[in-house]
Amino acid sequence: MDGKYRILVVEDDKEIREGIEIYLRNQGYEVFQAANGKEGLVVADREELHLAIVDIMMPVMDGVTMLMKLRAQKYEFPVIMLSAKSEEVDKITGLNMGADDYVTKPFTPLELLARVNSHLRRYSKYLSAVSGEESKEHIYQIGGLELNEDTVEVSVDGEPVKLTPMEFKIVQLLIKNPGRVFSADEIYERVWNEKAVNTDTIMVHVRNIREKIEIDPKNPKYLKVVWGVGYKIDKRPE
Repeated sequence: MDGKYRILVVEDDKEIREGIEIYLRNQGYEVFQAANGKEGLVVADREELHLAIVDIMMPVMDGVTMLMKLRAQKYEFPVIMLSAKSEEVDKITGLNMGADDYVTKPFTPLELLARVNSHLRRYSKYLSAVSGEESKEHIYQIGGLELNEDTVEVSVDGEPVKLTPMEFKIVQLLIKNPGRVFSADEIYERVWNEKAVNTDTIMVHVRNIREKIEIDPKNPKYLKVVWGVGYKIDKRPE
């Protein structure tokens, strides 16, 4: 990807917002600020963004509502939610709505930068594949479930399925290793490229994927849970 990565910071606490901007600018990123979700949506509509850092609790429009509107408008850039320890329910809601990750306050600048860098690397690869910069075709198919690495597309029985970049990476890992059971920790470490710290994220992503690829998510055909062990995509779906 050419040029600087462009990051939006949406946070009602001016001191935190400006502190995050300083650290990001020192890393060479271009940064935009917004004090609430409504302002954040205006910036997202106006600028080409590569990542957003969004606080959950804000006046005017909270972070989860902003996230829902972003995903409804088909913005696919990664979103990292900022949350207080007391906002556990909101964090899960955020992941359900399409957040890619979250960081709990108080956090260190290095922790946030590591997450930002990790998600931007993946998003850059995702954009390269979508734009056709990678030419070799890699298609994986299990029953009616098909994943194309080059077009970054997933379909079920010929019908396209809209996955977030993180959901795509999880399906990609599992479908390339059919029948193999991956623990939540292993999925996290393989997909996020960092030590597993919160595997609740995986559970929520798996639930979202099932809602999209399974006819009956409660009785899944493809993405199976092996209780107490992890997750797999069956070699021979029923």
